[in-house]
Amino acid sequence: MAHYQSVGSIPPKRHTQHRRPGAGSAPGELYYEELMGEEGFSSDSSLLYHRNIPSTTVGSAVWEVPDQSTTPNHPLTPRHLKLHDLFDAASVEGTDVVTGRRLVLGNGDVRISYAVAGAPSPWYRNGIGDECVYVERGRARVETVFGAFDVAEGDYVIIPRATTHRWLPEVSGDEPLRAYCIEANSHIAPPKRYLSKYGQLLEHAPYCERDLRQPEGPLLAEDVGASPDEETDVYIKHRGNGPGGVVGTIHTLPFHPLDVVGWDGCLYPYVFNVRDFEPITGRVHQPPPVHQVFEGWNFVICNFVPRKVDYHPLAIPVPYYHSNVDSDEIMFYVDGDYEARKGSGIGKGSVSVHPGGHPHGPQPGATEGSIGVESFDELAVMVDTFRPLELGEGGVAVDDGLYAMSWSKGAGRARTPGGAHSEG
Repeated sequence: MAHYQSVGSIPPKRHTQHRRPGAGSAPGELYYEELMGEEGFSSDSSLLYHRNIPSTTVGSAVWEVPDQSTTPNHPLTPRHLKLHDLFDAASVEGTDVVTGRRLVLGNGDVRISYAVAGAPSPWYRNGIGDECVYVERGRARVETVFGAFDVAEGDYVIIPRATTHRWLPEVSGDEPLRAYCIEANSHIAPPKRYLSKYGQLLEHAPYCERDLRQPEGPLLAEDVGASPDEETDVYIKHRGNGPGGVVGTIHTLPFHPLDVVGWDGCLYPYVFNVRDFEPITGRVHQPPPVHQVFEGWNFVICNFVPRKVDYHPLAIPVPYYHSNVDSDEIMFYVDGDYEARKGSGIGKGSVSVHPGGHPHGPQPGATEGSIGVESFDELAVMVDTFRPLELGEGGVAVDDGLYAMSWSKGAGRARTPGGAHSEG
């Protein structure tokens, strides 16, 4: 996100000496400058100033990451995945947002996981790509080397690749922390069509820089009640020969990772709340790109928010039937009453998978029933991919096995569980 920020203590000129306060006239020790940059020095970056050499480790071990194996959606069929069935109440207390994720769907470009967490996560760094974590329910504090956020229902948390951070759920709330985790093998950013050539969000974009929350910092070990010299494990997800090409390593640092006294630049984590998305509507039904909020390599993220709908006198507010020639469509139903899916069994916490090559659209009766409706009260997060998705172990576990027959009004026969998605 090319929106310059400067936080904490930095020198007047980059790549020059920056020292801690010394005793008397003696110069203090140098801080250690680290460049975090995208595309090998050729895109957005930030400079961080550490108390310690950021390369230092005193140990390493294998982290057995959650199961990343996938099962093809074969035979090709749409599917309904009931995410709220993935975790029972007894397991939540000991589950965290990092090690407790269960893979729902994935391909070589993006992985979608789900976690219901009541425990603090370990310090974590994704060395493969950016993450977009949508907070479905609950509250948490996210501490990062750039600073901290308090996050709650409806927040998208965008975390750049290689950002060391941890999740601390608020356990006193009525709802546990429910996190819908989108892990890219690339960077995640606002759609290019929303941006000027210099990176400013344009007038036609459905949100702007004022809607983005930057991390509060700097955040140091002593600010969270820890010793700066506290030996700390950092869990790292990186490329390897494991299932899905993902493996894990635990690095042990001889110091606490919160040692950044200042930073500046255009690359950092930020938060955007879905309630700040301004929906784009028209006289007739608008296609999914008007709902887009972020994009990565070979996938997009959209959100369907409460909005007024089509106002042509002969308008049909729900989507027309459409074939996903180039995309799998994955819709996560968060809140409200999703008009197009009435009668399908889909509700809050559901994911519909409508695969490329299968025409899909409203359930029987939904098209006629929507005529004359002036607004939709619905909230959903959609991921469209441009390569087929396969089912993760979590997706296989909660496939209802019935959704493909929901357009047949009970005709046909049930199928063996598998995987897929749709718009609206």
